[in-house]
Amino acid sequence: MGIAHAAAATEILASEEMAIVEGSPASARQWSPPGAAYWALFVIVLATFLTFFDQVVFGMLAQRIKTDFGLTDSQLGFLAGPASIICYLFIGIPLARLADIFPRKYVLAGGVTVIGVITALGGIAQTFTQFVGTRVFLAAGGSAHAPSSYSLLADAFPPKKLTRAFALLQFGFIGGVTLGPIVGGMLIGMTAHWAPTYIGGLKILGWQWIMVWIGIPGLLVALLFLTVKEPLRLAPHADAAQPPQNASLGRRLLTFSGFDAAQAIHAKRRVYYPLFAGLALSAIETFGLQFWRVPFMIRTFGWNEAQIGAVMGSMILVASLMGLLLGGIFVEWLAKRYKDANVRAAAILFGCVTVCSIVSPLMPNGYLSLGVMSLGAMFGIAGAVPQNAAIQRVAPNAMRGQVTAIYLFMFTFFGAMGSFIVGLVQDLVIGNEAELWKTLVITASVLLPIATLCMVRAIRPYREEVEALEAAGR
Repeated sequence: MGIAHAAAATEILASEEMAIVEGSPASARQWSPPGAAYWALFVIVLATFLTFFDQVVFGMLAQRIKTDFGLTDSQLGFLAGPASIICYLFIGIPLARLADIFPRKYVLAGGVTVIGVITALGGIAQTFTQFVGTRVFLAAGGSAHAPSSYSLLADAFPPKKLTRAFALLQFGFIGGVTLGPIVGGMLIGMTAHWAPTYIGGLKILGWQWIMVWIGIPGLLVALLFLTVKEPLRLAPHADAAQPPQNASLGRRLLTFSGFDAAQAIHAKRRVYYPLFAGLALSAIETFGLQFWRVPFMIRTFGWNEAQIGAVMGSMILVASLMGLLLGGIFVEWLAKRYKDANVRAAAILFGCVTVCSIVSPLMPNGYLSLGVMSLGAMFGIAGAVPQNAAIQRVAPNAMRGQVTAIYLFMFTFFGAMGSFIVGLVQDLVIGNEAELWKTLVITASVLLPIATLCMVRAIRPYREEVEALEAAGR
């Protein structure tokens, strides 16, 4: 009952906050002052950095978690994957609904607070079950971040500057995935020989302190979100699907579950289905295979975490910066020729990622393997901006947060299942721990080409939808 009352009250508040008339062109609305828009972007970049930094450091700890908790590769894959999406399945979409009706800065502040607290609690986990519990609830905080961030940025920046904002947002990702291996490797090396700490009945291993430390900055970033100026929301277009007014409690709960957003997606299924499928399957490489790179380097080439972090971090930094440059130039070049530049660029670039993901484990030494992996990261970064911009371009204004959350759930689900599938294939098919490279090649060769084909299939319907939106003055 409380959810329904909160929804009713905040929908009224949101409607008062919308200063733009229905169907008005983008040029007629008042956008956030540049200073306020870029400050909001800066704080979101910091929060994004912490999110990916925490994920990467956790991945750096994978082999130690497996050893100290006595896990199989399947259990390790479950911890990194399905454990993180259980909570998202039930909480992610409702939280995204909050991004559509509450001031998004408060949703973001709450989310980053949860991430910080739960990450720190993971540092005192005593059993595999407790570790799974922390990963489950960690996803609750993370599920609020992207839908709220994307929605806020889409209302803060004019369409012509939105792609630039999403490009700058990638610096949060770049910082997380480059400093994560370097700092994580150094911290693991520093704590590797620490004796366990006993506090009350808790036994805290040396590497677990790292998780306690990296959880604290999230609380500081949460305070920064309170200084962000909430941008005006774009009023829904006259023909846009809307949650019904004066609806029953059951119907409002359906709205919170993503029912209306799912209807909007199904109504434009020729656009969304292949696009969502392609973007979701691409997450297998982004999150699934990525998790296993550190165990792969340890088992195949005998490197330790400090070595891996130093080399991989510097390579990914260069690759990421080159990817941003490549992505911007490539998408702008395509945009002069095609209305579907965002999806066309994503399809081409992910095709390159697919090749690199298959070839990387086959390299004869660790440097070449990480080099090819970094090349794939470059193409992945280049394709990330048009992927995100494509969804925001066609999502209905009134439910952009939930549409984004559904897209991100697909992305998160397949990424999480990717790490679990690798663990299953390793345990059930390959068996030999030293031959993890075979599992990576098999998984990438089977699944990633399908993702590329789905993106190619999305090009034409996306182009037609963009043309229809432009004809309607949107």
